Amino acid sequence: MIEKAERLLQTYYGFSSFRKGQEQAIRQVLQNENTLAVMPTGGGKSLCYQIPGLALEGTAIIISPLISLMKDQVDALVAYGISATYINSSLSATEQRERIRDMEKGRYQFVYVAPERFDSGAFLATLQRMELSLIAFDEAHCISQWGHDFRPSYRSIVPTLYQIPNLPVLMALTATATQEVIQDIQRLIHVEPDAIVNTGFARENLSFRMIKGRDKRDFVKEYVKSRPEEAGIIYTATRKDADHLQQYLEKEGYSTGKYHAGMSENQRKEMQTKFVRDEITTIVATNAFGMGIDKSNVRYVIHYSMPMNIESYYQEAGRAGRDGEPGDCVLLFSSQDIQLQRFLIDQSPVEEKKKEEYAKLQSMINYCHTSMCLQQYILEYFQDPNSTEPCGKCSNCTHDGKEQDMTKEAQMVLSCVKRMGQAFGAGLTAKVLKGSSDKKVRQFQFEDLPTYGLLSHYTEKQLTRFIHFLTAEGYLNPGNGRYPTLQLTSKSVEVLKGQKPVIMLIESTTTNVEENYNVEYFNELRNLRKEMADEAGLPPYVIFPDSTLKAFSIYLPETKSEMLSIKGVGEQKWNKYGERFLELIKPWSQAAENKPKPTEEEHTVKSTSSPRPGDGTPSHLVSYRMWQDEQKDVQTIAKERGISPQTIESHLFRCAQEGEPFDWNHWFNEEEEQQILEVYDELEEKKLKPVKEKLPDVTYSTIKAVLHKNERWT
Repeated sequence: MIEKAERLLQTYYGFSSFRKGQEQAIRQVLQNENTLAVMPTGGGKSLCYQIPGLALEGTAIIISPLISLMKDQVDALVAYGISATYINSSLSATEQRERIRDMEKGRYQFVYVAPERFDSGAFLATLQRMELSLIAFDEAHCISQWGHDFRPSYRSIVPTLYQIPNLPVLMALTATATQEVIQDIQRLIHVEPDAIVNTGFARENLSFRMIKGRDKRDFVKEYVKSRPEEAGIIYTATRKDADHLQQYLEKEGYSTGKYHAGMSENQRKEMQTKFVRDEITTIVATNAFGMGIDKSNVRYVIHYSMPMNIESYYQEAGRAGRDGEPGDCVLLFSSQDIQLQRFLIDQSPVEEKKKEEYAKLQSMINYCHTSMCLQQYILEYFQDPNSTEPCGKCSNCTHDGKEQDMTKEAQMVLSCVKRMGQAFGAGLTAKVLKGSSDKKVRQFQFEDLPTYGLLSHYTEKQLTRFIHFLTAEGYLNPGNGRYPTLQLTSKSVEVLKGQKPVIMLIESTTTNVEENYNVEYFNELRNLRKEMADEAGLPPYVIFPDSTLKAFSIYLPETKSEMLSIKGVGEQKWNKYGERFLELIKPWSQAAENKPKPTEEEHTVKSTSSPRPGDGTPSHLVSYRMWQDEQKDVQTIAKERGISPQTIESHLFRCAQEGEPFDWNHWFNEEEEQQILEVYDELEEKKLKPVKEKLPDVTYSTIKAVLHKNERWT
């Protein structure tokens, strides 16, 4: 059966192999095992139910809380030549009845429905008369009472389903789930522990950046100006911000739309359609522009202010780069964001959940002030099952700014917190350190403290930000209440004693994206795609994703077989669209002096990757030969290949483990090796960061090299 699944993957989707976790999830469903798949956005979750839905007899029912997403998903399936429909409140009563009749006759392989559909006894009766291949819960975190987007109507479906005598295999899929949520879903739909497929949450194609101290409107204007052809989403916290920012950008001459709950349903639908069909490049929206965004070629997501929790942030930021191409995720932070989010939590009618929401907000605040890798912070928050290491691309990893020793300032802050009785928040502590004459300072006679005015050369805003940084790094604990009160931690003792330095990164606000595909050809291919999409009434990315067009611009296929060798082109897509693209590409191909060929292992190229050699050499060996034979350093290889230095290092260490000649003396000396192993072996939790904290002068590269050589790397 799995062989059939592999054939379907190639025929319909144009992929020669499954992504991580997909084959396991598909195999389990084909063996009639209830399955929970936890995969990052863009990780290919939909294939995990679409392939079994094609392979098994009967109709697959996909339950989704996202009406706005259903049509896009159905359009995509129909573009592959697959029979599919949706049934929801956007249809008239007559249309709903017609589709339900056709569904009962077995005319659809896939039917997407909203959770509310299961309130209908007639719909349930129809299901009982049908042959069902599977039932899948998309966005399954909405089922869980612990999920950040809990929908009671979604959870109530589960007991209803078990009334169906012909109930098929069940599947749940989500991209954002804490361990609590995973366990809750597992219990609800009876998933065995070994049937949970958790590939982790890492999105290697995304770059995360934190921007502080900039005028937000000016930053957005500069950013949009630098990327005029690229699709992006700008999230605001309020409708008012969305209105004002969209009007400002439109007045400045940028193609910008808006989306929020204050608009009529028709206005929202029209705006989403324009964005999905590339008629506007940028949309300014509140989180009402929710999970139903299936547009694959969003190149950037900017958060105009801090969201309420990490779950929401990662899900929203994850709408960038769903096609696997690079995506930029920028968060513009200001201290007012914290007050706004606390105010919004206060408005919640559910009193018992407020403490939990405050705790989640504190984790979000910590993210905004941490000095560790931003993606690593997120992965550790979700308790990612895979070992995490710095991503090498975020604003903290690239150190696209300068490091500043803030040990003395940290000692002053910690001392002030202690002298204030560890009973006040960041705002008042900043006032005392600044030397403010605020009435609350006088009320508690804090002007008499020895720490009063010690940091008067900083602004209160700078001091508050620094206190948040110390909290994020674990030197202070604010608690989980409505009004955080700072308390010292065990880590702060080392700082106060002068045993541990405190280094803070002063971040830069710019990033560069190197494009290694033919931009001119790509733009012409994109114009053709838009023309064909308009003719078919489809979103352009449904024809071919950006990644496939970029591969066309690099490999310049001239024949059907050459085009089918490119990722994203299957027989169905070739039959519908292939010849018109070949007609455009052929003159470029004939004029080219030489063309690279896609390899079996990696037959497409992302915009950050140089074309692979056409001899089929595995990627890690290409890096190794450049290092060993051509004597190039890691940074040079990374630049030439368009791959991060961390990936190049992994390639080299893999070759060493495979027995290739390797000089470890290039990476560390005996003393460093001994130090690293001693520290690592003493750790209860075997991770890189604690080793780095104990040995601040040793680089992450050195630590990884030692662990690889001594087979400690997992």
